[in-house]
Amino acid sequence: MYDVIIIGGGPAGLMAAISASKQQAKVLLVDKGDKLGRKLGISGGGRCNVTNNQDLDELIRNIPGNGRFLYSALAEFNNRHIIEFFEGLGIPLKEEDNGRMFPATDKAKTVVDALVSQVRRQGVRIMTNSPVKRVLYEDGSAAGIELQSGERINGRSVIIATGGKSVPQTGSTGDGYRWAEEAGHTITELFPTEVPITLTDSFIQSRELQGLSLRNVTLSVWNPKKKRVISHTGDMIFTHFGISGPIALRCSQFIYKVQQKFQVQDVRLTIDLFPDQTEEEVFRQLYSIIKEHAKKTVKNALKGVLPERLLPVLLRKSGLDGERTGDHASKQGILTIAQKAKAFSLHANGTLSLEQAFVTGGGVNIKEVDPKTMRSKLMRGLYFCGEVLDIYGYTGGYNITAAFVTGYTAGKNAALDTYARTSPEK
Repeated sequence: MYDVIIIGGGPAGLMAAISASKQQAKVLLVDKGDKLGRKLGISGGGRCNVTNNQDLDELIRNIPGNGRFLYSALAEFNNRHIIEFFEGLGIPLKEEDNGRMFPATDKAKTVVDALVSQVRRQGVRIMTNSPVKRVLYEDGSAAGIELQSGERINGRSVIIATGGKSVPQTGSTGDGYRWAEEAGHTITELFPTEVPITLTDSFIQSRELQGLSLRNVTLSVWNPKKKRVISHTGDMIFTHFGISGPIALRCSQFIYKVQQKFQVQDVRLTIDLFPDQTEEEVFRQLYSIIKEHAKKTVKNALKGVLPERLLPVLLRKSGLDGERTGDHASKQGILTIAQKAKAFSLHANGTLSLEQAFVTGGGVNIKEVDPKTMRSKLMRGLYFCGEVLDIYGYTGGYNITAAFVTGYTAGKNAALDTYARTSPEK
């Protein structure tokens, strides 16, 4: 009989195992794969962005999918504790842009090996290549697990840390949702987040812009009522199907949300090529350059000011003949270019699939989970942590922070709950 059984050896499951065994609980960690921490091993481009060093409110703001649910857990174990935890394991971290924290080695393997070694040091039993068939429930309480092999393993508490449905090659195939539903839980609709966006524009279909990178631009998502839903500033890239890159990934979840809320397929996006300048300032700059080089074609005069590969598309959208010389360019035509440069329109019809996303949106309904303990409100002895929960953030160390925080909380409280239930009454 185990005190705590944890299903899933990702960041949440590993942290849950460390946290539970620290309470002297007898812990079993089960994973269907041949090794632990597979998704962790490819995170952060293979460098493993273990957390983000922003202050608490900023951290929550970067977890737009129910980040507020984490406030109670973060009060006890937060991003600063994660940094201290890894440094305590002998893994020095370094801070990069926007608060992202990486191991000094720049290798995810350093992080995975340290976590797995700590799990072993604390006496946790690890079973790999052991797919779970179902979670056992008896008399309104979690009672253990049954493996695909038919073996039944008894446990006083069970923690489901199986991840979502994104990056399924790492083992995240949504198994935990079924076991949660069998316990009476609701699974909110799953959708891809942190995923490239698909576009219907003709210049995408023709691959005219494929491979073009834009730096320090602002990408905005608009609803059918012409209200801006979200904006992100940074880098992006055009692909053969649409757009990708940091700001496109961050905006992707809002494509789905607009489509669902307004029951539309087409969602308008805009790119602001000059986020630090007003439309009037951009117009004056372009007008001055074109008139200064009045004998040059408009197209040649604007090279170096506007992205060269984007320029023909901008000129077409503006109705301005780029082959005409600057002295024939009208003030209105130049104003139109400035307007298009400040709001270059794109038309999204969705995103790549959930399996191709970095993060799963949706999951176990957080209203049915105690935020202080990660304990199910519907089934005694059942806990959830990590991406199986309906919690999702931007890339940049926010999702892994949520995984570590909920894992720590679930592990500690599952162990303490076990003691409370097995201790003789005083």
